Amino acid sequence: MTTQPVASTPVSAERVVLRYALMPVDGNGIAVATVARMLDDGADGARARVLAPGEQVPYGVAPVLVADTTLHAAFRVQDTLLRWGPLPRPWLVLVADAPARAVQDARFLLRALESRLAGVARVPYLPVLRAVKGAEEALEYKDVQAAANKLRRTMEGN
Repeated sequence: MTTQPVASTPVSAERVVLRYALMPVDGNGIAVATVARMLDDGADGARARVLAPGEQVPYGVAPVLVADTTLHAAFRVQDTLLRWGPLPRPWLVLVADAPARAVQDARFLLRALESRLAGVARVPYLPVLRAVKGAEEALEYKDVQAAANKLRRTMEGN
């Protein structure tokens, strides 16, 4: 009888687990892709990812609705929450679509919906998103990195 040496498999010190399942409320554009990369924090899609249309939220993962600050998006958030069902309450990440405040009707509607949400996190207007090819390139800019750090602190309670 001969024995073969068994190579040990390296054990990662930190196992990355999916934490956020993102659902675009009004289209899957650069803002959604950037928010996903912000929350993923360099984990290569293992910590946060955008769900495909109709895909179920995995058990134990925080659902995250991503919307801009228009009145149309606020109504889409309301419609989504009215059909939400027994899932855990989602986070809402609002990405400013302009350097000004959201219109009054959108602010009032979103404030009225806050009780149906786990929390609301805001990403400021990032003009660089209009001029980049993708989210990876956007995260090279200091203002996007600062917004990402603030977003993670808000959602993780730090």
